[in-house]
Amino acid sequence: MKPMLPTYKSDPPLGESWSYEVKYDGFRGILTIGESHTELLSRNNKQLLPNFPEIQRYADSIRPMLDGYLPVKLDGELTWLVNPCKSDFMHLQWRGRLGNWEAIENASYDSPAIFLAFDLIEYKGQNLLNTAYSERKKLLKEFIRIPGMPESPDPLDNACIQYIPAFMDFQELMDMVVLYDGEGIVAKHGASLWEAGRRTQEWIKIKNWRTVSCFITGLNTVNGYFSLGVYRGNDIIPVGQVKNGLPSHERDILEQVIKSNAAGSDGASLFIHPSICVSVHFLHSYDESELREPKFHKILVDAQPSQCTWEAFIEGQFTFPENIKMTSPDKPIWNTDNGGIITKIEYLQYLRDISSWMLPRLYNKALTTIRYPHGVMSEERFYQKNAPEYTPSFVDTFKEGDISYILCNDIQTLLWLGNQLAIEFHAPFLSAGKNMPDEIVLDLDPPSSASFPLAVKAAAAIKRFLDSISISGVLKTSGNKGLQIHIPIPADTYSYSDTRLFTDFLADYLLNAFPDDFTIERMKKNRHGKLYLDFVQHGEGKTIIVPYSARGNSFAGAATPLYWEELENEIAIEDFTIRNAAKRVRNHGCPFRHYEEYRANQPFQEVISFLNKHKK
Repeated sequence: MKPMLPTYKSDPPLGESWSYEVKYDGFRGILTIGESHTELLSRNNKQLLPNFPEIQRYADSIRPMLDGYLPVKLDGELTWLVNPCKSDFMHLQWRGRLGNWEAIENASYDSPAIFLAFDLIEYKGQNLLNTAYSERKKLLKEFIRIPGMPESPDPLDNACIQYIPAFMDFQELMDMVVLYDGEGIVAKHGASLWEAGRRTQEWIKIKNWRTVSCFITGLNTVNGYFSLGVYRGNDIIPVGQVKNGLPSHERDILEQVIKSNAAGSDGASLFIHPSICVSVHFLHSYDESELREPKFHKILVDAQPSQCTWEAFIEGQFTFPENIKMTSPDKPIWNTDNGGIITKIEYLQYLRDISSWMLPRLYNKALTTIRYPHGVMSEERFYQKNAPEYTPSFVDTFKEGDISYILCNDIQTLLWLGNQLAIEFHAPFLSAGKNMPDEIVLDLDPPSSASFPLAVKAAAAIKRFLDSISISGVLKTSGNKGLQIHIPIPADTYSYSDTRLFTDFLADYLLNAFPDDFTIERMKKNRHGKLYLDFVQHGEGKTIIVPYSARGNSFAGAATPLYWEELENEIAIEDFTIRNAAKRVRNHGCPFRHYEEYRANQPFQEVISFLNKHKK
């Protein structure tokens, strides 16, 4: 069955008869769940389940709850969610091309895809093709609720089938799409029927275009694509190809100009010196040289090629909401040895890309940031706890004593802080308003980054100890020179005196086992090259760097969660930066994914009871 397709328009249809859904950049698919089978077919009738077995597993897990409702046929999009409004198409393509069974299985568990259902075309075995969209949507929501599937997309939810809700206010949804860097919106008429294989005027797609200026470097006379470039200094950098979007008469003129002024040819392509500038719409840029769904916007008659720069190209890739009030987007923040300049707009895009995994670690925590107003390359920096007077109304705060702490509870606040050049995010071990910690964090601080193997040794020893008492923890780099271990414990249960029993016992164990390697000496000059077990950092009024936070160092380090087995490899602290942290999550998932499960199952009371019984 071929899916029904929307028609592209630049302006949305408005009115009470229309509703609006987020459009995701994924694989369109029709998912059938029967009494004993599951099938997921692409728009080209390709079987998708062999490469995405997580959808099969999830369907199997909920089937016992669906007795009397099957078979069902869901129309939707197979996605890998970056956030509630954005899917990573290139990552899905990578998943779809995997041919090794073990690699497919690992990816399906570590970094699962999610099928987002937006329509219901068969329910309880009854065909709904002639049922109005508004009624199909109600029935779909009814079905979603039976096994308790999420009613809005959530990249952190373990459910591999989720629901795309409809909104009645177009602008409200478009503001959300821009905030989350999504692809666009599909407007749907409430009376529309589901017509297989038809491109309909009753479903209208509106894109969240990015626009860049570049110059033409050539024309492929075989496939009709124009190659594009920008200047990076004196070098011409290729940034992609474009074919569609110009009126036919403008395209004919453009082709003739290139043929008349070609500076060379390789047979299929004609090359031209930079002289013709154009603006191009596209959805995303991949690998810095490939544009997703590019189309000509217009020929820039008055522009000069020198104005088409790499810096402007990077800036044009990202759109941010007006309430963030982006300032100095091209400001250099880091100048790294192997990654070059990282600008402010690239840093904000990192925060947006990693927000789904960073925000849960910040939620409802009284925040301390370190701000670098002139970038990390400058020596000027300062700690900020108190929310400034100009803090916008959408930012949550928490008053404690004389300090009004910022609570970084949503992506708007995260981006606003990034725009203020808050580089480091430090949070306490308990939620705002609480007086008992909900996690223990063990800080392993080697004397230098060259001594990072000492941190690896300490972490491995702690892992063996934790395993012996059935306690689970999550490992991460500090982003500077060491490692840290997060151990979740039940909230509102244990005091800092209780947790200190545990950290003191662990410190004694490590010092006795490795007296030549580790120390609890607080004075640096007295550590004599040993790793400092900074367990006193876990205490009242103390904070720790938040997972995925950037660091104000020369290599743009990120506090990157690791899997324990990675300790077996030769890793270096400089390998974990804001350049690759989001890519690690895409390819390998987030080690904090099961943090709340660990919390619920920790036998921590047994440990504390034992330590209280045997304390000195």
